[in-house]
Amino acid sequence: MATQTITTDRYKLYPSPRNQHREIFEHQVFVPHPYAIVDLDAMELAGKSTLYAACRLSDMKMGQVVTFELAADKAKFERLFTPD
Repeated sequence: MATQTITTDRYKLYPSPRNQHREIFEHQVFVPHPYAIVDLDAMELAGKSTLYAACRLSDMKMGQVVTFELAADKAKFERLFTPD
């Protein structure tokens, strides 16, 4: 089965099957660690969020993109996330 990809101006995204929402939200963070565990549920975010495996088109760097409905959730993620 082929994986559905989404191409934006900045990324080629591969949706996580664990996403509860099928949206790319306005507030985004590129995590340059493609194999890091990103546990969004443990962060107890206030709004919706989504996780994608990603290729950054500007330099073809692989990683993950996390998108957030709320800017406060983006700030909380940046404060709490540490790659394993």
